[in-house]
Amino acid sequence: MKNCSMPKTAKIAISLPEELLASVERERRNRGESRSQFFRRAAEALLRRRQEMCEHYIRAYQQIPETKEEIEAARHAATDILGKEPWE
Repeated sequence: MKNCSMPKTAKIAISLPEELLASVERERRNRGESRSQFFRRAAEALLRRRQEMCEHYIRAYQQIPETKEEIEAARHAATDILGKEPWE
């Protein structure tokens, strides 16, 4: 027999500015969602978006990596900047 139980969940408490909570309440009511559903969907969307941005950055870098000249210019700039720092 398959295990048809839901994945484990954890309850959390968060603090929000009152205006933000009011906006959340309006939005979730309009969508017919519970608070849990709203925040779960929002967290999933944020994490998915960050992953997509990271993957996009990597693809772009792979398509157009920096040149040897750009690497050398960055190295010189870093050396110049760090050389001016007080290392006490």
